[in-house]
Amino acid sequence: MKSICVIGSGISGSTIANLLSKKYKVDVYEKAKGIGGRSSHRRYLNKLGFDHGLQYISPKTSKFKKFCSGLQKKRVLKKWQGPHNFDHSKVLENKKHTKLIGVKGNNAISKYLLKNINCIFGYELSKIERIRKNWKLSFLNGDVKYYEILIISIPFAQSKKLLKKFLPNFFKNKKVKMEANITVMTVTNKIKNNFSSFLFNDEVIGWAAKENSKKRFKYKYDLWTIQSTFKWANRNILNYRNNKKNFTNFLINRFKKLSKININKIYFSNIHGWKYSANKKNLNIQSLWSKSLKVGICGDWFGGPRYENGWISASDLYKKITN
Repeated sequence: MKSICVIGSGISGSTIANLLSKKYKVDVYEKAKGIGGRSSHRRYLNKLGFDHGLQYISPKTSKFKKFCSGLQKKRVLKKWQGPHNFDHSKVLENKKHTKLIGVKGNNAISKYLLKNINCIFGYELSKIERIRKNWKLSFLNGDVKYYEILIISIPFAQSKKLLKKFLPNFFKNKKVKMEANITVMTVTNKIKNNFSSFLFNDEVIGWAAKENSKKRFKYKYDLWTIQSTFKWANRNILNYRNNKKNFTNFLINRFKKLSKININKIYFSNIHGWKYSANKKNLNIQSLWSKSLKVGICGDWFGGPRYENGWISASDLYKKITN
């Protein structure tokens, strides 16, 4: 049986790993502590936590709608009820817009797809080499692994750094600008407010979600996830780490002003930067497979900014590998 290594446990990595595991031996390596990529769920206390990346899923294509419908029946996904506050003059609100979330966190799909697959966490790939007909993988912790087939499902810039030597024509002709995002997670005093989320028309904050409204837990305080706009994050993503406290306070105060919510007590706050959050422009292909080298690339950045694009990309790569 051929051995396959998948780098990344986001939607594209978990999807391609699940599909290939039906025919091959698959191992998944993830640099983070847990599953999910940008759909990661940050734990706070016990069952309390924040969806600090992906906020919800809104299926568009018929195949992905069918896939998500099946996961709703299996209690992996559920609808996120409103009301959702839409305060954006430049974007037309779609009243029929479906918002699906994970029953236990928005990394639920990746967890479901990888539940029977060997996943290794805290492993960041630093170098790859072609040794005879195998891939030699060197990780930052010093470990070295060998595999027959290599699948990369990480952001464009990181994929390019690792693979441009082996796939020069692909990376030479592809220009991808990944947008950044800066997210604050905070626990505040309980607010008498029914809104589940806010979509703002603001240059700094684009979105805020009340985690309590997802009905995964009951708690005496409110948990809020506050996300910046791409434009603001692009300017600040390289600097926020040096002054996390000021950036956190700035975003919380901005949110208080925009939402007009009476927040007078902060019990906890944390900040996270997504340097490679999303690609706004789709490429002319959905994935890449080199049959001669036995290496493939998939990711949401092939098709655009949507979570769904990662699933489409992985499904497309699977067809290329098995045909």
